[in-house]
Amino acid sequence: MTDKKMLIGSLSNDLLRVSSLTQRGSMKAANRFLEEAKKWALELRKFKLKIYISNIVKKVLEIDKLSLENAEQILMYGILLQNYSLHIK
Repeated sequence: MTDKKMLIGSLSNDLLRVSSLTQRGSMKAANRFLEEAKKWALELRKFKLKIYISNIVKKVLEIDKLSLENAEQILMYGILLQNYSLHIK
């Protein structure tokens, strides 16, 4: 497993947790996982990524406040990253 693949998978998992916790109303825990997700995203910026993956990473870094509306967006980012990480070599 490459570092890039591990980082994308870790970011995906944390985004899925953020979305789930936000939808359950556990904002303190969701914010903690969002902080972790942003750390993974910062590390990913060092790698050459496909444009749509770079855009997702950029959008993750721009998240400042969690809400039910952006929880759906975060869930979509997590799923897209998960699918991508499963298919890269």
